[in-house]
Amino acid sequence: MPSNSTVFIIDDDHEVREAIELLLQSIGLVSKSYESAQAYLDDFDPQASGCLVLDVRMRGMSGLDLQNHLNTLPQSPPVIIITGHGDIPMAVQAVQKGAANFIEKPFKEQVLLDSIHRAIEHDAEQRGKALIKEEIQSRLDLLTPRERQVINEVVTGKRNKSIANDLNITLSTVEAHRAKGMEKLQAKSLSHLMRMMISLTPK
Repeated sequence: MPSNSTVFIIDDDHEVREAIELLLQSIGLVSKSYESAQAYLDDFDPQASGCLVLDVRMRGMSGLDLQNHLNTLPQSPPVIIITGHGDIPMAVQAVQKGAANFIEKPFKEQVLLDSIHRAIEHDAEQRGKALIKEEIQSRLDLLTPRERQVINEVVTGKRNKSIANDLNITLSTVEAHRAKGMEKLQAKSLSHLMRMMISLTPK
């Protein structure tokens, strides 16, 4: 369990917020609570890892509306939806849009805790992948336009001779740009290079 993760509790019911905070405190989890979706957004930090425990029906922006908004952002914590007024269509909508779980009030403490632990682990995994992609992109930015061009040709499976013909440059020039590009990208092999480049492809 990542030690710097925070469970963000968003519910307009003070007693519910307090009960969840005490539960999380009892097992050593850090939490922060908000009485509205807007209050959370006003304090939102995309770098803050953890997960959201989010009520559906609140004054102002609903929990589902907040979930929809967070889905438009490059990075945000996983969402666990809780509600005392849940129905099947609402549950399906929340899960289809990426909710880690949908829990009806009153809920068993262990069910909530298990969902929180899974959501935090998922968040840590996704943030780890994002950091790797950022590192690869930063290395890619070091390539000259010609090195980038050669590397792009390499990952399509073309041989050096074909690349030389396509780019109208000498074979030795292709080999030099390929070697330098691989070095800057810290690619240990062709398969490693291809995995790195594939990881940058939008899914």
